[in-house]
This record gives sequence, C-alpha cells and structure tokens, in this order.
Amino acid sequence: MDNNYVESAGRAVLEMMQREWEPLSQDELEQRLDRTVEEILEADLLAKVQDQPGPIYLQLSQLVEEPQQQNQIRSTTELTTLSHVEEESESQQLTDYITDLLQNSNSRYNQSRMAGRARLSLSHTVLLSLTLLSKRLSYRSVSTSFRLEKGNIHRIFFSFCERVNTLEDQQIRWPTGIEAIENLPPLSSLLGKAKGLEEKGVPRVLGVLGHTRIPIRLPIGKQDVESMMPEVKRMKEAHPDSWLNLELVCNHTGRLIHCRISKGSDLDRASALRDKLKQLPEMMPPGTCLVARVGYPASAQILTPYAVGCSLRGNLYNRSLEAHFYLLDQAVADLKARFERLRYLDMGNYERAKAVVLTACILHNVFLDMGKVVNGQVEREAGTQEGEGECDEEGVRRREAIADLLYKELDSGST
Repeated sequence: MDNNYVESAGRAVLEMMQREWEPLSQDELEQRLDRTVEEILEADLLAKVQDQPGPIYLQLSQLVEEPQQQNQIRSTTELTTLSHVEEESESQQLTDYITDLLQNSNSRYNQSRMAGRARLSLSHTVLLSLTLLSKRLSYRSVSTSFRLEKGNIHRIFFSFCERVNTLEDQQIRWPTGIEAIENLPPLSSLLGKAKGLEEKGVPRVLGVLGHTRIPIRLPIGKQDVESMMPEVKRMKEAHPDSWLNLELVCNHTGRLIHCRISKGSDLDRASALRDKLKQLPEMMPPGTCLVARVGYPASAQILTPYAVGCSLRGNLYNRSLEAHFYLLDQAVADLKARFERLRYLDMGNYERAKAVVLTACILHNVFLDMGKVVNGQVEREAGTQEGEGECDEEGVRRREAIADLLYKELDSGST
C-alpha cells in the first residue's frame, strides 16, 4: 500500500516537473503573463483600499441618534437603486442592439467556436465584452461575475473583438452623396454673416483629422526594467512600442469616418490618406476640405495651420482652423470615457491590442447611432512640439488663397 502511494506521488511530481520544463507556446506564455500582471495590479489595488483611513460603514448608533440622517440615507439609497435600474436597462438595450447587429452581419460566430471550451450565448458574449471594454476590470473579477475561467474570458473577449472588426466597412465609412455635403460647417465662423465666401473659394469642413495615443504593455523583450506599467504622463519618454497611434477623422457630429491604427514607432502622419484623396478626388465633394493640426501634410484636400510666428493674416486663418479642432478632441475624449480600457491596454500583442482599439472605434459609432452620447473630459496629450508637415504646391496655393480671402473679407469691413 505504501509502495503504491509513493509510486503515485512520484509520478505526480514527475508530471509537474515535466509541465514546468516543457517550453510554452506563444499563446500560453501571453496568458500566463496576463494573469501575473493582473494578480500584481489586483494586489496593489487591494492594498490601497485597505490603507484608506476613515470609517467605511455607518455605525448603528449613529443611525439611531440621527433619524433625519437615516431618512436622508434611505432617500439616497432609493435614488442609487433607481440609477442602477436605469443603467441596467441601458446596458440591456446596448447588448440587444449589438447582438442583433452581429447576428445580421456576415460574422460566422457559431461556426468558429472552439470545441471542448465553455460556451456563451451571443448576448452574454456581448455583455461580457462590453463590461471588459467599458471598465478597467481585471479578467479575474469578470470571470467571477460570469462564473467562467479566466482563460475562457480571454478567448471569448478576443473572439468578440474579431467579430466586431468585420463591421468596420459598415460602421466606419467615408460619407458619399448627399450625406457628404449635408449640414457641413463653414471653415470660418469668425466673419459672422459674411456672404459669398463659399462662392469665392472658402470651403466647408468635411472632417477633422488627428490622432491620439493608446498606451499598451511593452512586448516581451522590450520591457522596461524600472517599470512594468508605463505612466501615461511620461509617454513621450517611453519606448515607442509602449503605445499605439490611432489616426482618426471625425465629422461635425463626432462620428468617425476614418480610422487607422499603427505602432508607436510608426511616425507617418496621414500620408496614406493624403495619397488616397489625391487618387480618388470623388471622396472630397467640391468646396469641401479636411482640417488638421500642424505636423500633418498640407494638400489641396487637407488644410493645416501656418507655423507659429505668422502675420495677422496667418493668425486669422489659423484661428479659423483651430475652431474645428475641438470636434476631434471631444470625439477622442468620448471614446476613452465610454471605453475606459483604452486608458491602458494590458497586453503586449500588437494584433490583439489593435483589434481591441478598432472594436472600440466601431462601437463608438454604433452608440452614436443609438443616440447614446457621453461627454468625456478633453485632455491635451503631452507630446513633442511638431514642426510643419509636408506641403505640396497645390496645398500651399490653396492655403494662401483662403488666407487672402478671409483677411480681405475682414479688412473690407463688410462684416
């Protein structure tokens, strides 16, 4: 009996050692790293909560001595409960809408499920994935809520992102036809009710071009020894692969009409979009333009400001463009407020991180279609001062002509 016990124990130890010494696949290595980082972050958060001074719960004696305060607490509790009911109702609406969207798309959800793994209905998959995107929750806490293993949470979430990514052409589309020229704001509102500016050549704004950075974990082999989690405030000093570049164009409603995601080491500023607009002039209806900050290429389709230190004429032109930049700033703020996971993506795999960011951009437009609007707080990102981008001859001529028209209109006193 003792020999059998010793033999079985020896086999168990041998199997354990074999598992530990066998080389891990890339996916297994990433999952283990994800779990380790999550456990470190959760332990840190728990330690901070435990160190918070002051009482957490009201004492019963206080409630007895102060009945008025008790009534106030009861009212607050009722309001909180009502608020939670409304949030749950809105969450259910979003879940149902996105579920229908995926079911009616070409995504083959049911055909690509992995055999032998835990299965969720599509509606529960949407709810789980929206929970992960909307809040910076760990996979452990979500796995507890949905009673699933963390490994299954990974699989389900990235499978959801893959399905949503198939909706990119449907949801993030360049406007055409009537949609492209409907309700476009004028380039300049500084001149009040000045008439005839469009006929003279001052365009309307089809969209605002810009970018933001999404911090991610460094890939294995590029980890900073001093810090596992780079601080967003010091991002300009961090390794370029510790963030993603998210290039966007939004219209006057905040809807995204263009999206390009690249690595932080990619220093390109919309040159591909500039070339595409030149090759396909029908994308820009006559009398329209895109506006972008300094650092982007100036062309006949993309207007950029003059460099600092320009004349009164140049300042008037710059102020006309700057009045539109808040549209993109607000769209980015809303995107990050809606999907808090974009504040920091705890994943070192570029393709996976890219899929999550694209998912958030697609769902941003879906929520706007539903009338679900959030008002994020606009924050100017820290970054290096950029010089003027490339300017082709046609772009320089159009910028000069528009600056002249605006200045002459102001100088004439007709406004």
